Amino acid sequence: MLRDEGFALTLAARTRAKVDAAADALGAHAVAANVANEEDCRRIVDEHRERHGRLDVLVNAAGVGVGGLVDELDTKHIDLQLDVNLRGTILVTAAGLPLLREARGLIVNIASIAGTSPSARLPVYGAAKAGLINFTSSLNRGEEEHGVRATVLSPGFVDTPMTEWAPVPKERMIRPEDCAEVVRALLRLSSYARLPHVVIERVDSTPRAQA
Repeated sequence: MLRDEGFALTLAARTRAKVDAAADALGAHAVAANVANEEDCRRIVDEHRERHGRLDVLVNAAGVGVGGLVDELDTKHIDLQLDVNLRGTILVTAAGLPLLREARGLIVNIASIAGTSPSARLPVYGAAKAGLINFTSSLNRGEEEHGVRATVLSPGFVDTPMTEWAPVPKERMIRPEDCAEVVRALLRLSSYARLPHVVIERVDSTPRAQA
């Protein structure tokens, strides 16, 4: 969608083969990086700046979830979820802020409905996403004077590989294109308007039995 809007793209993901394939399809620059690594977070922005010179829109979409009750989770899985879902977004955003301030740009953070609707079996994932929602609000307070706006999207189940475990048929999930259309709408707002938090709910259209 951003390519269709005329933006020069940089894509980042952990797996070189996957990010290269996606970048080739979109005519984008690919960066193999792990947002759990601080140096990689800076390198994503550095490579984008070297190639494109400016940063108008930053989309933080990295995410990972490990299910289980609190006492069932290994420390490594707790750290992984906090690092990828929250810490990595903070670090990439911090690295990109100088460019975003120059462009009076837009930050889009992808959270989850789990950040507002607690789940017993997603305690750390939900906590990280709740933190991301708060972080976005703090960004708006801190960056308003620079003209930088931030929005956090909190969707329900989206049809991606990450939700293959979900007890919801794929055809009844939110489409990735739905999230993209929200971002497109954000780009249409005037520079004096912002949407701090957008919740995308899944519509359960299961037919109900007649009385």
